[in-house]
Amino acid sequence: QVPLVESGGGSVQAGGSLRLSCAASGGVYTYCMAWFRQAPGKEREGVAAITINGGTSYADSVKGRFTISQDNAKTTLYLEMNSLKPEDTAMYYCATGPYSDYRCLSLIGHRYTSWGQGTQVTVSS
Repeated sequence: QVPLVESGGGSVQAGGSLRLSCAASGGVYTYCMAWFRQAPGKEREGVAAITINGGTSYADSVKGRFTISQDNAKTTLYLEMNSLKPEDTAMYYCATGPYSDYRCLSLIGHRYTSWGQGTQVTVSS
């Protein structure tokens, strides 16, 4: 288990931008990091993932609008969110996993072993 702390959530109007951050406590080196989100009454869904080698994947709903990245030390994860829509409103969670291949990029929840507490993103129309 890797302690994860998210930050950067907030309330914005549609079309606005937010940048989420996720720090692996203690500077733990990670092979795979990802963002998930869950809106009220909906199932959790994968948003974006990045491997230690820089491979990335995105949910179709955010492609072209969101960008996932990490710092050079591979201990802090970011999610740049642009052109936000009301349907992006959700609690956003950071997650890490032990895989650095397709399993990391799959955005399948059970392949990630540590989860943060979440940060709320609210987009108003």
